[in-house]
Amino acid sequence: MESISRISSLLETAQDLTLEAAQSAGSARSFGGRAAIRDAPFTQVKRLLDSRHDREILEGLRKVISMMYRSKPCLPYFSSVVKNVASPNIEIKKLVYIYLLHYAESEPDLALLSINTIQKSLTDQNPQVRAMALRVMSGIRVPVISQIVSLAIKRGCGDMSPHVRKAAALAIPKCYKLDPNTLPQLLDYLSTLLGDKQYYVVGFAVTAFLEVCPDRIDLIHKHYRSLVRKLVDMDEWGQLALIRLMTIYARKCFPQRSTRAKSHEAQGFYDDEVSQEGTDRPGEEIQLLDPDLELFLKACKPLLQSRNSAVVVAVVRAFLNLGTPDYLDSAVGPLVALLRSPQDLQEVVLYNVVSVCLLRPASFVPYTSHFLVRSSDTSNIWQLKIEILTLVFPHSDAQMKGLILSELEHFTKTSKVDLVRESVRAIGRCAQSDTRTSKRCLNLLLRQTSSEDGNLVAEALTVVRHLIQQDPSAHTTTVVRLAKNLDTMINPEARTSIIWLVGEFAGIGGEDNIAPDVLRILVQGFADESEPAKLQIILLAAKVYVHHLNRTHKAPLDTNNFETTGEISNEVSAIDENDSQKNDAAVRLPPTEPEHPIAILWRYILLLARYDTSYDLRDRTRVYKALLSDPSSIQLASLILLAPKPVPQAPSPSEGRRGWLLGSASLVVGEEAGPNGLSGYENLPQWVEAGEEPDPRLREEVGTKPQYGEKSDVPAAEKLDTALRDKGAEKKFDGMGVEKITKNLTLDDWLAEEEGDGSTESEEDDDEEGEEEETDEEASDDDESEDEQEGQRLVGQS
Repeated sequence: MESISRISSLLETAQDLTLEAAQSAGSARSFGGRAAIRDAPFTQVKRLLDSRHDREILEGLRKVISMMYRSKPCLPYFSSVVKNVASPNIEIKKLVYIYLLHYAESEPDLALLSINTIQKSLTDQNPQVRAMALRVMSGIRVPVISQIVSLAIKRGCGDMSPHVRKAAALAIPKCYKLDPNTLPQLLDYLSTLLGDKQYYVVGFAVTAFLEVCPDRIDLIHKHYRSLVRKLVDMDEWGQLALIRLMTIYARKCFPQRSTRAKSHEAQGFYDDEVSQEGTDRPGEEIQLLDPDLELFLKACKPLLQSRNSAVVVAVVRAFLNLGTPDYLDSAVGPLVALLRSPQDLQEVVLYNVVSVCLLRPASFVPYTSHFLVRSSDTSNIWQLKIEILTLVFPHSDAQMKGLILSELEHFTKTSKVDLVRESVRAIGRCAQSDTRTSKRCLNLLLRQTSSEDGNLVAEALTVVRHLIQQDPSAHTTTVVRLAKNLDTMINPEARTSIIWLVGEFAGIGGEDNIAPDVLRILVQGFADESEPAKLQIILLAAKVYVHHLNRTHKAPLDTNNFETTGEISNEVSAIDENDSQKNDAAVRLPPTEPEHPIAILWRYILLLARYDTSYDLRDRTRVYKALLSDPSSIQLASLILLAPKPVPQAPSPSEGRRGWLLGSASLVVGEEAGPNGLSGYENLPQWVEAGEEPDPRLREEVGTKPQYGEKSDVPAAEKLDTALRDKGAEKKFDGMGVEKITKNLTLDDWLAEEEGDGSTESEEDDDEEGEEEETDEEASDDDESEDEQEGQRLVGQS
């Protein structure tokens, strides 16, 4: 009979397995088709959930969860699903818990009915069930159960399984959001979890600390060194949270100290000369690190080899904000190695590289070849790479500088307008940062002025104008060369830049200057010029006329009362009869000498601009005319028009991102993030002042184990011998526990003492055996007497 029952049970098990395999095969065949997204009837799902077989209940729950994630209404199944929370099957429990987390807020009354069952699961023998029950209880967003959740977290913090303690750490922020009044209790739980021995429990405890109470640094003091030692073993997310926490902790608890090293220079030829003493001169300033801070920085170094790019960036951020330049130099290589990542990640890495390069460009010089532009790079990537090349340019050697300039010159010949413009600007920044290569950069830019691409010519001339302003006296021939190109130059921006340069050089050379001749040529085609070019022509005419007045040291003629002949006077009388009548009525002074051609040219330009269609041009012309018509305002006009211009400096395009934290989204967004960054951005606190930092003794650990590398397995006998040798004598105890002190005994004395000890021990053993025999005899006599007394008592009773 037993064999028949065993066979029948095996057949039932095989039948169940066959049905499950058939169902899974059918669902696999129908995946992606209409059968996979077809909703089961309500009655069928209800029947499956109310079944007594775990297989049918599991199938019904899978259908409900599938509909739930496809945004189908699953709330009618709430009662049928929740009653299965007490099932011993762990797969059923998981699906019920998922359903509860999703709909508990919609049905708080029904969800409360399952709290007792979930509480019972907290004492289950399976740690996975206990952790899952704690996770679900904290995820049910019903404020009434906040105290129950707090007690569950307390139970989880003392659980033997680290998985349950990890679930307790994850439940602390949820409980705090559910009821902020539980904060005092949660702080005690956090302090317990921060001192946990398991590193993956501590990682989640640190995350909970940053979410609940990031300002309570006092809870970290006693756990500081243990947290730092566990940093290497944590998972990536725990490492990110701990590095962020320790960076804030270091700013608040370790003052920034530095010292100035002294460099000793011997005055004599030999260092050991006695007659001549050396002199101590102050050297460079060296940053001093606190031992605990250095412990954290050394623990971060192995993380530079992490597979997670966010961890590498976080370590670089810690070295940049806390460490010395040596630590930062060691992190540059791993940061550059992240450029092997996909393109979307490359762009984010390059933003961080540029931010570090703005502070320490010399550290990236050995990795210059990694920033050469590739044909597959997107626009944002090659812009950042070109910017990095210009930042490291002044710190590179001559060969690398030639390579960078050749690379930029090559990009000026491409068909991409944005790349051409950015390359020309980069050449200008290279010339400004290193004056030794400015001549070569200027020649490269002047070659571009003969290009047929108007955008390239305009951008090149703008950069050339900035370079000429750095040393105007050395570029007179360059301005003449550019002025000759005005006949063939078509681009409005290019013509504007050249006309402005000619005006700046209008006072050099006196009468031999080319500015009046350039002005005479430009006036002939004034009507066909663009508005920016017309504005510069008016400005050029004003500068030329001011220089003329300063040279002649005479009062300028009144442009309202003048007598002209020929075509100009006829044109004036034909255009405005009223003005001519006023001029005839005015008192005319007889000319004493012929009028200078520059003055005639100035009046002619005033007439051209007076009837132009541009309001801005007419208004500016009136201002210049008012300044130059009054003899007393010539000095003021000279100050306005001939004032020395500041040398323009082209900053790096990412200069506006300076100061943002590495790895933050505000760094990538840039100025569009606003002055305070994106929502949730928090900058690092300032360094604590010396004398205001917490007591370093708060970070001392009591009863800690020896560190790695220390000799911890020392035998007790060796420790005792060491202690005796320190006292200068060796102690020995006799058999009665009396201490005997021996000093410097010979070998014969030791042997004699050992023989005496052996004989004494044998005599003591014989005495002990005799005492044991006497004791046994006395015990037997006592037993016999007790038996006799008992017998007499019984006889007396009878």
